[in-house]
Amino acid sequence: MNLPASDYRCYRHPDREAYISCQRCERLICPECMNDASVGFHCPSCVAEGAKSVRAPRTIAGGAISANAGTVSMVLIALNVAAFLVTLVSGGNSGPVFQHGAMLSSSAVNSAGDVLTGVDDGAYWRLLTSAFLHQNLLHIAFNMYALYLFGPFVERALGTARFIAAYLTMAIGASVFVYWLSEPRALTIGASGAVFGLFGMALVFLLKAKQDVSTLLVLLAINAFLSTRGNISWQGHLGGFIFGCLLGLAFAYAPRDRRTLIQVTVFAVMWIGIIGALVVRTGQLTS
Repeated sequence: MNLPASDYRCYRHPDREAYISCQRCERLICPECMNDASVGFHCPSCVAEGAKSVRAPRTIAGGAISANAGTVSMVLIALNVAAFLVTLVSGGNSGPVFQHGAMLSSSAVNSAGDVLTGVDDGAYWRLLTSAFLHQNLLHIAFNMYALYLFGPFVERALGTARFIAAYLTMAIGASVFVYWLSEPRALTIGASGAVFGLFGMALVFLLKAKQDVSTLLVLLAINAFLSTRGNISWQGHLGGFIFGCLLGLAFAYAPRDRRTLIQVTVFAVMWIGIIGALVVRTGQLTS
């Protein structure tokens, strides 16, 4: 490049002398504008242009990789703990938070004579709020420990947006199973439906990665056995696990060039099924 001495100026800082040119655009740049490249230097404009052509890394499900993977799981734990504390200070299992937030299929009158509106009478919020309520300290401790172990793992695999959508879908899907299979006037609570969904998704991801799943299978077997004992909602556990496995298959095995379309389609089909199941079951309970 043959220029008069007065023309050796940085194109971004005309008041500064420059004798090095950008390897891409060949414009002169001063030391402040010099960015190391594999050969020579690049100017800030070419660096920015090059960054646009670099494909951002994605999770195995196609989600954006978060620098704070696990944050949503910790927020969910905090919400569950907060709901538990609010329940305690508002009267515990006999208080209004528990009584009006727990899953209840058909309207009923509690021991205090209060009328509790069921899902069949329009209390659809119970499908979600019940997933954030717990009966006692042991109940919430077990569920939150499981969420702490498996939540961040699944969240890293999905990305933030997909994880939130999956968790809410599994929680409500579990409640729909309760709506169909449980005693209509029994109160059901707990995050275990969504947690079993995380178990299902983790199982699919580990199988996809050809990892050892023996420990997880033992954990599932123990929990499946416990689900049939005592006052535990096996219906919610089963529903959450089925939803989790189906979502896991959609996330792990969808072809890369069509995975977003397939995942959106799976979510849409699930929610159509959820709404359809609610309509049909409501008709049965109110007829």
